[in-house]
Amino acid sequence: MRSRVLLFLTAVVLGGLGGFIGSILGNAGGKRMLFVGGFLGGVLIAPLTARIAVWRGWVARDRAMWTAIGAAVGFILAASIAINTLSSPIGPVLSTMLVGIGAVLGAGKQKAEP
Repeated sequence: MRSRVLLFLTAVVLGGLGGFIGSILGNAGGKRMLFVGGFLGGVLIAPLTARIAVWRGWVARDRAMWTAIGAAVGFILAASIAINTLSSPIGPVLSTMLVGIGAVLGAGKQKAEP
């Protein structure tokens, strides 16, 4: 259970960080690029969750690809919701949980912890 919580939190933080850094870099190109940069930054950085999870032993190596895909798909869904709910802080904040949910679902069943 603890490993899934850590996986979830890592995915949420990395997805948010990727979106943040990407939007900062994209801002140099104007408002449209701010959104494009944020989207690309999150999609590219969220899958790093899988590498960290395998390194820390939270996810089996054979589930790393699915964990990465889950985090990336979760970020795509989160970004889509966030962009459409910018008038309220609740939508963008809560949508970031989709990155963690995607990573956990991608990781599959948890191995028994000692």
